[in-house]
Amino acid sequence: MVCSEALTNTIGDLALRSRRTARSSVTISAAPGAAALAEWDHLVAESVNSDVAQLSAWAVVRGRAGYRPLYVFAWSDGRLVGGAMVLRRRVRGLGWIGYLPYGPLFHATAEMSDCRERLVESLVAVAGEHAALFVQPPDDGAPITDALLANGFRRSRAGIAPAVTMRVDLHQSEETLRGNLNRRLRTWTRQWPQRGVKVRVGTVADIPTLATLAEATADYQGFTPFPSDYLETLYRELAPGGHVVLLIGEIDGVPVAAELLTVSGGVVKSRITGMDRTNPEAGKLNVASAMIWEAMLWGRDNRCHAFDFGGLRAESAQAFAAQGTVSGPDQFKAKFGGQVWTYPLAVELIRSRPLRAGYDLLHNSTQGERLLSVARRLLRGARK
Repeated sequence: MVCSEALTNTIGDLALRSRRTARSSVTISAAPGAAALAEWDHLVAESVNSDVAQLSAWAVVRGRAGYRPLYVFAWSDGRLVGGAMVLRRRVRGLGWIGYLPYGPLFHATAEMSDCRERLVESLVAVAGEHAALFVQPPDDGAPITDALLANGFRRSRAGIAPAVTMRVDLHQSEETLRGNLNRRLRTWTRQWPQRGVKVRVGTVADIPTLATLAEATADYQGFTPFPSDYLETLYRELAPGGHVVLLIGEIDGVPVAAELLTVSGGVVKSRITGMDRTNPEAGKLNVASAMIWEAMLWGRDNRCHAFDFGGLRAESAQAFAAQGTVSGPDQFKAKFGGQVWTYPLAVELIRSRPLRAGYDLLHNSTQGERLLSVARRLLRGARK
């Protein structure tokens, strides 16, 4: 077990109490071993609507941004029945800051109340060793939110991971999916092949193309792009388990768009998008929509049950719920027949009172919100 002495003692007490009652235990470690990690990755991949952000491979990816994993595993009779991967980094002057995206997760056959109680106790102990710990529970994780709130956590506005997204149900036939598109897109799905638009599955050799196109999109939208070596690490780490797919959109054989998607728990999710906006034909032929359409078909053909756009602004979700329409940057996502998908409430525990007060003060000012927005992008991004 790799953690501080105080945390080791706390978790040791928890594990001892669990073993006395149910031959179960909780372990906390930065390096639990290859066998445990393989078991954990299998649990994540088999959990419905899970996210690659809980895979051990994701820890390698986020390691490029200075984050280190801490695994909180619940065991019963020697079998892994639940757990969470906390990603954390040391911030000068503050100490350890941790975030837990879309976790903890539980085995489908686990005794939920006991497993949840043990993991919540352990996460509270972990939070006590950090200046701040932010948690976005996974799908069906509302009981985790409630339990953490009852143990000193509070509602979080940090936005460590998208809390709202839009998803398309892929259980439907291709014709039904086509019929759910808006009228213009339905026409385009039959015109793209005739107009020289082709979307192919890429390989690691196409990562430089993705990087170039993603940089063009980042420049257009005003954010910092992912460097090529980060994208290559992401692809190489996730590809062996079938957790990533790269699509390249071409016009007459020339790449003009790229889409990197992740796959976990039956969901194919848009992660990184790039497009050459200097090529007038790319916009004219609506290649961006062709990429999404082909991603949906790829997901359906590969037994995924949902396509996920990777996030939706809260105001867009509210507008869609009230009016059935979306405006602004998310308007594009509403053309494909999807529905709003909301995760349980995110929570946080900020141990230091001065840090908590300063954090709250930032949230209550316009300039502070801008600074937090920058910090949020750095938290999700690839740069140290």
